[in-house]
Amino acid sequence: MPTYKELVEHLGIQSPSYRLLGYPLLQAADILIYRPRYVPVGVDQAPHIELTREVARRFNHLFGPVLLEPEIKLTAIPKVPGTDGRKMSKSYDNAIYLADPPEVTVPKIKTMVTDPARKRRADPGNPDVCPVFDLHRIFSPEADRARVAQGCRTAGIGCLDCKGVLLEHMMPPLEAIRERRERMAARPDHLREVLRAGSIRARHIASETLAEAKAAVGIT
Repeated sequence: MPTYKELVEHLGIQSPSYRLLGYPLLQAADILIYRPRYVPVGVDQAPHIELTREVARRFNHLFGPVLLEPEIKLTAIPKVPGTDGRKMSKSYDNAIYLADPPEVTVPKIKTMVTDPARKRRADPGNPDVCPVFDLHRIFSPEADRARVAQGCRTAGIGCLDCKGVLLEHMMPPLEAIRERRERMAARPDHLREVLRAGSIRARHIASETLAEAKAAVGIT
């Protein structure tokens, strides 16, 4: 019987790396060992949670009801756009960081991409395809969202005007988060104690899950 490598070479395909299989399984293990009822994720991570649920179902089918199938918990805005229109990601260098001061955040918003079809100020736009309007859905109250959407569709306002309204509503909560973060960072001993307490609690839950899983499988 040929080895896996020989079979792959014979078929003329490139062997995938282990991480394509190992990473999602390690992620599933990280979730299942703590037995969460819900896992808060962005919509792009939903397939990973569904894989985790499948792993739990398969294990429970084979060895008994040990693992809890977690449910996906999405927010009202399950995908946050980055400044370039793609999903916000550190890897894409398009993120608005909670630790950024206003002098960093404001220019990022002012240069953020908008509806690509709106090339001139007089061109009407479509807020449904505009990444800036996605942020309006998170930060701006309904009345201002409606006003901005109408102004965009009729070219009554420009993209800079739209971004200005966003910044009015976006900056106060971000500033509150940044200030709270700075206050917490100034108390390193307290942070270490919180982490230590959380680690003890997590280790206890993980130990119980691991012990039950080993017993179910027959590993002593």
